[in-house]
Amino acid sequence: MIRSAVIMAGGLGSRMRRSDETATLEASQVAAADAGVKGMIPIKRPFLDYVISALADAGITEVLLVIGPGHDAVRQYFTVDAPPRRVRLRFAVQPAPIGTANAVTVAADALGEAPFLVLNADNYYPVDAYRALAAHDSAGVVAFERDALVRDGNIDAERVRAFAVLDIGNDGMLRGIIEKPGDAFDLTSAAAAWVGMNLWAVTPAIVDACRRVPQSARGEFELPEAVGLALRAGVPVRAICMRAPVLDLSRRSDIAGVVDRLSSLDPHP
Repeated sequence: MIRSAVIMAGGLGSRMRRSDETATLEASQVAAADAGVKGMIPIKRPFLDYVISALADAGITEVLLVIGPGHDAVRQYFTVDAPPRRVRLRFAVQPAPIGTANAVTVAADALGEAPFLVLNADNYYPVDAYRALAAHDSAGVVAFERDALVRDGNIDAERVRAFAVLDIGNDGMLRGIIEKPGDAFDLTSAAAAWVGMNLWAVTPAIVDACRRVPQSARGEFELPEAVGLALRAGVPVRAICMRAPVLDLSRRSDIAGVVDRLSSLDPHP
């Protein structure tokens, strides 16, 4: 069973920094949004407390936060103000926000050879997704049903165009990834039923692909493209299909809905 998880929190938060006159926010939420540190957006407690608590509920015992050089507030909160009690928390610094594959290599340098989970810092995933993904020491991805994301979460149909479409075989193995399909793909088709939300189980073979993957068209080193590289080299990647919502906290307009969904929870990270 996988016991370690990596939370990718080193991005600039560019979308969260953008002003949005339609979003009604408290002063503390505005301050966190202006800083672009999405994981510190306050619900009752910072958003990352809810994420880490869910990981602990799933049996994860070690969490590595990959942060940027200027994310001192994150380090201060989790080491001094409110250290987690159910997980061992460590930090790794991603020198520049050059993509999720680079974040994985930074994490692997700190964690070593054992497999680990990888997830976004601005998504709240179901505990069952972590539990299923961590059950085996092999590469894997959680595939979320597109319709369930739109119906039950806070993600609209247009936003799904920014997510990777996953091609899954009848044997439950990942066959391919269409990264950010946009208008070039019919997202109402059966072929687009399952999408990736950057929740992975990473093994040394995937880390090796992250070290070798070229820059994407966006100028970043991206984890889905690295997984595609590994697939073409014959690395098996299992796909866990789930009909469940994911909460996305990437824009100011997301904050009120996420607060409404999570405010009844009492996190114990």
